[in-house]
Amino acid sequence: MEERDRVMLSMKDLVFKERLVKKLIKQYIGSYAIEKMVSKNTVKLKLLAFMRIHSVVNISRIVRYRDPVKEQRVEEPKPVKVDGVKEWKAEKILNKRKVRGIIKYLVHWKMFTAKNDIWKKEEDLKNAKDLVNKFEERMNAEVR
Repeated sequence: MEERDRVMLSMKDLVFKERLVKKLIKQYIGSYAIEKMVSKNTVKLKLLAFMRIHSVVNISRIVRYRDPVKEQRVEEPKPVKVDGVKEWKAEKILNKRKVRGIIKYLVHWKMFTAKNDIWKKEEDLKNAKDLVNKFEERMNAEVR
C-alpha cells in the first residue's frame, strides 16, 4: 500500500459509547486515505475529526477500499407526502431509550436497509402512533 491509497478500517477492538451487537455491525468502515507510511507495518490515516481514535494503525487493521459495482447500488426510495410534508414511511419500531428525559424510538424505515435505522423523538412519530403502540404492547407482553 502507498500514500493516498483508499483503505477501510477494521471495527475489531474499537470501543463505542453505545453497546453494539458485534455480529450486526460492519466489519470495516469508511474509505480513508493513507496520509503517511510511518513504517513498513504502520500507516497514518486521514480520519474524520469526530472519530476519537488514534490515526496511526497497524496494516493488519486495514484493507484496500474497492468502489461498489454500479449495478449493486440500491436507489433509495422516495418520500411520500403526508399533509403536504414529505415523509418516509416507518415499517417497525425496533427499540426505545430515554435520553435526558426525552423518549426516543429506533425506527426501521420501509424499503430501507438497517444502516438507515435512526432514533426519533416520540413527538416526531405522530403518523406512526400505531407502530409505537404495537411496540409498547410487545414490550409489555415480554416483561410479563
